[in-house]
Amino acid sequence: MCKIFRTQDPATYAAETRAIRLNGHATSIRLEAAFWTTLEEIAALEGMSLGRFVSILHDEILLDQGELQNFASLLRVTCLHWLNNRDAYQADIARRRPASLVA
Repeated sequence: MCKIFRTQDPATYAAETRAIRLNGHATSIRLEAAFWTTLEEIAALEGMSLGRFVSILHDEILLDQGELQNFASLLRVTCLHWLNNRDAYQADIARRRPASLVA
């Protein structure tokens, strides 16, 4: 097996539970640390806290689809989409950012 996979830092795949407030309701979500790191990166680029980003994503999914079966899985796949399409997402974020905020 590839050395890249077998030498991963165990801290990146350690499960981490975080308390999140969705629509005013406290809940907890359990993800591997690497996913939390990626979600924090996305939220920072969007100019918001992790909690706000996750809440907005949750609300938008409910509006678009009417229900959400497995939010933790959605968050993991969101991270994969972000990592696979990072350049396109960063360009989209830059386009949406007001000109006064662009350095």
